[in-house]
Amino acid sequence: QVQLVESGGGLVQPGGSLRLSCTASGFRLDSHLIGWFRQAPGKEREGVSCISSSNDVTYYASSVKGRFTVSRDTAKNMVYLQMNNLKSEDTAVYYCAAQDDWRVEHPLKDYEYAYWGQGTQVTVSS
Repeated sequence: QVQLVESGGGLVQPGGSLRLSCTASGFRLDSHLIGWFRQAPGKEREGVSCISSSNDVTYYASSVKGRFTVSRDTAKNMVYLQMNNLKSEDTAVYYCAAQDDWRVEHPLKDYEYAYWGQGTQVTVSS
């Protein structure tokens, strides 16, 4: 059974940093496209970033480009989202998701992904 688990969320002040982690049981993250999504209260879920299984090609939403970095640690079967210079508008529940790369046409669209974690809350507030 495939299971994704996020961790690393919390409360941080504006301008601060957090690193989210995504791990999996049941399959290797490095053989799948891994996406990070977020959903703020009253808003639709939006794609934040993703990393491909081959060559670690990455994509970022314009709202986080230059502040967030996605990476993977193959040995640990982990994918990370390093978030710097956090803003209040980054407050949301963050999810990692997985899908076979070849099935995906739009890597920052949530409907493309088959496997999801339960989410971790990130709150940016002074």
